[in-house]
Amino acid sequence: MSTIHDQAMNYVYQQVLQRLLSFFSRAERTALQLLIQRLAVAAGGMDRLGEFKVMVTQSGTRECCYNLALLRAAQLSIAGRAPGTFQLRVATLRGGTLPPAALHNMHRSFSALFLYDDPRVELLMVDHREVLPFNHQAPDSEAGREANCINLLMLGHRRGQGEDLALWDDTYLATAEFLGQVARWNNGVDALVGSDSARSQESFLHGLDRAARKAGLGALPKRANGFDELFGLLDGMGGDYYRELYPEGDLQPWRPSGQFEACRRTCYIGIDDIVAGKMEERWPLLSDFLGFQADELQIETGDVESKDPIVEACFNGLHACHVDGRSYEAGVSDYLQRRLAAMRRKSVSEAVCERFLASFGNLSDLTEHRSLALAALQQSFGLSESQLVCLLFTPFIEGGAGLERFLRTCHPGMLIAMPDLHRAMQGLHAPDQVLQWMTEVSGLPVHLISRLYAMDSISGDKPVAQASEFNDDMVAVGDRSAEG
Repeated sequence: MSTIHDQAMNYVYQQVLQRLLSFFSRAERTALQLLIQRLAVAAGGMDRLGEFKVMVTQSGTRECCYNLALLRAAQLSIAGRAPGTFQLRVATLRGGTLPPAALHNMHRSFSALFLYDDPRVELLMVDHREVLPFNHQAPDSEAGREANCINLLMLGHRRGQGEDLALWDDTYLATAEFLGQVARWNNGVDALVGSDSARSQESFLHGLDRAARKAGLGALPKRANGFDELFGLLDGMGGDYYRELYPEGDLQPWRPSGQFEACRRTCYIGIDDIVAGKMEERWPLLSDFLGFQADELQIETGDVESKDPIVEACFNGLHACHVDGRSYEAGVSDYLQRRLAAMRRKSVSEAVCERFLASFGNLSDLTEHRSLALAALQQSFGLSESQLVCLLFTPFIEGGAGLERFLRTCHPGMLIAMPDLHRAMQGLHAPDQVLQWMTEVSGLPVHLISRLYAMDSISGDKPVAQASEFNDDMVAVGDRSAEG
């Protein structure tokens, strides 16, 4: 029975491969052969591929789905002509920035590629530092949602004056820790495959350096070879990238405990130089075969699809009206102009640019967009508008240096309580009403506000005018393919 079942499944896998190859152009078939050669070299020869384990990250974007299809084609092609093929680990980091639509894209592509129940494939997701089987229907854990919110706030409150709030430093830190840990889990993996360009690699490492400094880990060593030295860099950062931000009792260990190797010699295999064709040429494969469905606002805009443009615009609008003394509409308009400029630099068509701009409607009435953005942040992170505004002012760091400005601008009725607020942030006794107000307006418990009070700000090394441009290149590792 087992032999008959294996033969039947092998037939199914070969049918999947043939259908997959039917969507590939000649250039993509050449790229596939180059990928197989690259994997064989990394494994030490074709005869060693059966002992080789490869990891790819997945976040439900079109680049991720395409990369996975290419890697699956390589796995099945090798299986059809060699004694053994490589093992494949597909890993997903859950969090507030991963929408349900992305999870459904993953599920449809996994099903189309017959990854479920293939013993050569591991489908994993990480939620609140726990490695779990992938399940597109499982909601984020409440504990994980709360931890993501606290992490975002703690790093965000260490921003320097004038630094763009939309940099989302925690994304870099969480992604790096996720990669380092999931690569060591359950006997580890030998290689991470990704299509990040040299520029994307540099941007990620740049952002990770900034996030590491804000997390109290210090500056990272200078790395000249991009992701070729990624895992050595991650090992050097230690086992817990948030250890300096929180008391030891607040830190959640990675789980299942005892299943993570102390160190893993994982290499990076870049495929950005062999990925063939432009994105529009891949739509038949993506939509007809993998079942990929793009977000209307993010499709073809040149964005990395990890940020919601409406949310990004809302941040800029809030900054304009609360910090700069301008109108909310002016901040949104500034954001749209920067995004359009970035899209045009990436040769996005004017028709797409016009649709992107039209999606924001009349700039004189952005009430609906603002409500949508704030609802999305409340759902994803549990953040309110008042907590976002507090984050814009970063009033707690450096001994509460920005507290008076924050109160005068946003909460003038609390100026009388400034002495009590400072006492509370120093860990001294203060009225319960003051403690409750601090927690409600910031989204942080008082003992973490006290930790921020004793910390300095860490400025990014790019001016505000360039911050959004830099942020457009922020991408989870393995999540960017060349656009040709």
